[in-house]
Amino acid sequence: MPSKPQITMDAVYTAPGYLFRRMQQIAVSIFVEECRAHDLTPVQFAALVAIHTHPGIDATRLSAVIAFDRSTLGNVIERLETKGYIERKASREDKRIKLLYLTRAGAALLRDIMPAVDRAQARMLQPLKPADRKTLLALLTQLVDLNNEASRVPLRAEDALEHLGKSG
Repeated sequence: MPSKPQITMDAVYTAPGYLFRRMQQIAVSIFVEECRAHDLTPVQFAALVAIHTHPGIDATRLSAVIAFDRSTLGNVIERLETKGYIERKASREDKRIKLLYLTRAGAALLRDIMPAVDRAQARMLQPLKPADRKTLLALLTQLVDLNNEASRVPLRAEDALEHLGKSG
């Protein structure tokens, strides 16, 4: 007769899903701490970078480019607009579609925040040896790529940008 699986916290603490969730908590905490002076979340930062890189992107395509839920992204866009970092302009082809652009304040924020973002990224990996950092990033990239379709919001950057007439 097969033995019953042991239900222990050690099994939880060593599970990949638990470890990914904990590292996400740690990564967000470090990002927020390093970027505190700029009052920006990691998702807001990603949205600003995408809008900077693809001026005139709409919210649906922005969602695909940063792999973030479209309904929640509306709140992110509202916050960035309220802070004066982006502006929405009606599309010439379809007035119902709002296109997103960085303001001067948004562009200045991106320039100013980059050292803090770089510090945050370095802190996340700092405890590892340089070779282990490289290995971890390669394995995480591979896992994310191979599991993209399992996401509630798969990354669709190429498809989204194709409609913009831009590559990136």
